[in-house]
Amino acid sequence: MKYSYVSHLYCPKCQSTYDHTEQNQLCTCGSPLLVAYDMDGLKAFWQRESLLDRENTLWRYHELLPVASADNVVTLGEGMTPLLPISNTGKRLGISNLYVKDEGLIPTGSFKARGATVGVSKAKEVGVKELAMPTNGNAGAAWSLYSSRAGITSHIVMPVDAPKITRNECAISGANLSLVDGLISDAGKIVGKMVKEKGIFDASTLKEPYRIEGKKTMGIEIAEQLGWNVPDVILYPTGGGVGIIGIYKALKELQELGWISPDKFPRLVAVQSDGCAPIVKAWKEGRKDSEFWQNSETIAFGINVPKALGDFLVLEALYESDGCGIEITDAELLHEQELLANEEGLFVCPEGAATVAAAKKLRESGWIKENETVVCLNTGAGIKYPDTVQINVPILQPIE
Repeated sequence: MKYSYVSHLYCPKCQSTYDHTEQNQLCTCGSPLLVAYDMDGLKAFWQRESLLDRENTLWRYHELLPVASADNVVTLGEGMTPLLPISNTGKRLGISNLYVKDEGLIPTGSFKARGATVGVSKAKEVGVKELAMPTNGNAGAAWSLYSSRAGITSHIVMPVDAPKITRNECAISGANLSLVDGLISDAGKIVGKMVKEKGIFDASTLKEPYRIEGKKTMGIEIAEQLGWNVPDVILYPTGGGVGIIGIYKALKELQELGWISPDKFPRLVAVQSDGCAPIVKAWKEGRKDSEFWQNSETIAFGINVPKALGDFLVLEALYESDGCGIEITDAELLHEQELLANEEGLFVCPEGAATVAAAKKLRESGWIKENETVVCLNTGAGIKYPDTVQINVPILQPIE
């Protein structure tokens, strides 16, 4: 049996196709490229039962991942993060089957490791020696560390206000780290200039096709962890939106394989901050793409993305799944972050807390029903954002 059933790359806008064995960036029309697989071959030879004795990493799904040879896999043991019931929070919110998919336990402490393991592995396979990317923090940290493991030189540009911990991760990995006094969009312009002038491979969000494939494994894992059923609702903190695009793609592929029911699909929810909500605004207006969000600002730094390259794909996922977009205030997500730690012992990142705050609002409005199964994505460990927690601790004198 083949290691991977990857077939080719295609453009979702103009339908042009590309060879996956070559280095590819965007389509000539400017759209991100997506990965296609030999689904007929997969249906004939790949069964769910084959997973029973496999390692608990995302590479257990290697047939549906784009790396053609196992020799090129660059891994730190990522994937199969816990799907945790949060019953105390569920009782408070009035949702009887509420879960958190906790990506804080993955290598590098965030879901970005999923995109990095697959993206860097495929970069290695097609001969990339040097890559560059802008980041709000966690993606740069993950790609820096996985690039080091692969022997690939990385150039990372991040806003000066990005979390210091992620900056340190890039630096200690040996990445060429630069800071910009601005937003991720400003970092992206610097990377674009670097790529054009030096011919470095551009690993920016959706400017290479394989980060999505790593992120989509969250969707496959959720289905497997629920006994090859799907929840009614999946809430996802949305910046660049690769995760929600990937989850949508994964579940469509599982339906085509016959691994999950064709009659049920989860409603996908894009959760954003009210200080940066271009996807939510576009969804409310029924648009197919978003507008640049001026003066964006939020404590949930990972979703501070004023304009996503794949916004049209995120919005398609929302429309096709009968989902929605919703914005949350920083005060709401910080309050939920504290309550989750108190009620469930979970120290989630601000972006993850935003999804639970969104579930609360959607339950109050009646959009989420009491008996529905709801999954909130926590995309990283809370300890990577120490400045979001402000406490006053009494100082005791030693006892003589």
